[in-house]
Amino acid sequence: MCQLLGMNCNVPTDIIFSFTGFATRGGRTDHHNDGWGIAFFEGNGVRHFVDYQAAVASPIADLIKSCPIKSKNVISHIRKATQGRVALENCHPFVRELWGRYWVFAHNGDLKNFMPTLDGPYRPVGTTDSEWAFCYLLQQLRKRFGDRLPVLAELTPALQELTEEIASHGVFNMMLSDGSALFAHCATNLHYIVRQYPFAEAHLSDEDLSVDFSQVTTPNDRVAVIVTEPLTANEVWTQFKPGELKVFVDGMPIE
Repeated sequence: MCQLLGMNCNVPTDIIFSFTGFATRGGRTDHHNDGWGIAFFEGNGVRHFVDYQAAVASPIADLIKSCPIKSKNVISHIRKATQGRVALENCHPFVRELWGRYWVFAHNGDLKNFMPTLDGPYRPVGTTDSEWAFCYLLQQLRKRFGDRLPVLAELTPALQELTEEIASHGVFNMMLSDGSALFAHCATNLHYIVRQYPFAEAHLSDEDLSVDFSQVTTPNDRVAVIVTEPLTANEVWTQFKPGELKVFVDGMPIE
């Protein structure tokens, strides 16, 4: 199946180090070679890049590795197709508008017999179970809250209910963000780490690359990285529990 990568920070931060290791799994150190994508929130806008080529062969992925785009919320995905052909419209993450905000979504897993009625404005463009689930999720949120943007304390339990409903149809590891928070739901496999002062050196598992974060950060910086499988060999990652939904704000999971 696919793999997910997310980043949530308290200050705009680039994801070059983490993405470099993650992209290597898109056809070199792992078999997720059916396309990839990444989305960066920047103010009210989103920089969105997708490619049906494997991440290790994509010139666009090379651009992301070399261009320090800074963001407080990033979602990336490397694809191993289970439903839907290898095509641009089936590459994650997907982007839609709700409540005057962009929402970015990516999914790892396989949903069986999941084709609920879509009777609102959201329709899939591609042919994946993932995009169908995203459209359904936004539709149900709109039905529940109407045109009113809910506060986080209202939105989180609603998302917990919806993710549990969708996950009853199969494997539903997902990431979702509106630029103010990052939601991550684990069905089978997700891990996270919070990097904060005092910072140390990190070494990638999939590439011979290290970064001493104490040299490129300030004592006030805080960065949460969420990923399917840990990206570094010398850091302690926390594994999600199956069925757990975590919300990250300003580089920390909130209870």
